Amino acid sequence: MNASDWNEQLRFQMTLHWDEQIRPRLAGLTDDEYFWRPAPGAWTVHPRGEGTAPIEGGSGDFTIDFAIPAPSPAPVTTIAWRLGHVIVGVLAMRNAGHFGREHVDYTSFDYAGTAQEALAQLDAEYAAWLAGVERLGEDGLAAPCGPTEGPWAEYPMSTLVLHIHRELIHHLAEVALLRDLYPSAQR
Repeated sequence: MNASDWNEQLRFQMTLHWDEQIRPRLAGLTDDEYFWRPAPGAWTVHPRGEGTAPIEGGSGDFTIDFAIPAPSPAPVTTIAWRLGHVIVGVLAMRNAGHFGREHVDYTSFDYAGTAQEALAQLDAEYAAWLAGVERLGEDGLAAPCGPTEGPWAEYPMSTLVLHIHRELIHHLAEVALLRDLYPSAQR
């Protein structure tokens, strides 16, 4: 590995964590775990029309709960919700804004109705993200993020890459914790 190639270093950071931590912790995720509500009123992904949140986002048979502005404190969320957030808000929207993916947002995405479908969506968006970062090269990492990143538009793409990697690590660690708690809640 070339220590002076920051693009390679950023991808190595994420792929090492993905391959050694994230993806192994998601192996065998069941639908029961995916939809388990760890607290009353937890936000989730659910069949269209069954939500109780102010907004049900999604274009398909399943929608995700959310509100604008988000309530404070925010509701506890399910694994399904957290994966939906990572797939759409962290990866797919950035893939659309920077790497040629068709436009998508929380209201236009077709959310997964099963754990395995969600993991397939996650894998596809992660692969697109990593390939997009690789195509940036060193010069692309130094270029401004651009208008799709709002107040962060003038920051270099490397800042966005680091932010997205932190988001992946953070939210998918929360999914791992929910998986750890699930067996105890079933007793």
